[in-house]
Amino acid sequence: MTLYTNMPLELVLDGIHEKAEAPQEVYAHGIKMQVTPVAPGIGKIVRLLDCSLDDYLNPNLTPGTLVSYRSTPN
Repeated sequence: MTLYTNMPLELVLDGIHEKAEAPQEVYAHGIKMQVTPVAPGIGKIVRLLDCSLDDYLNPNLTPGTLVSYRSTPN
């Protein structure tokens, strides 16, 4: 892979060896989704798991958006 950038290599590769937290399956806005936790009860959307097709067009549910959630019941 070739990466053309004017940024210093140290900034581009910063954190590449850090272990990322495992995504969790949660419910937010009535939709089951996979999020990466960033704080207690707040996560960054990775992907939608169980939703209607119209939910994919909702800009509030795009990957990378922060949402508040409750954990998936076991």
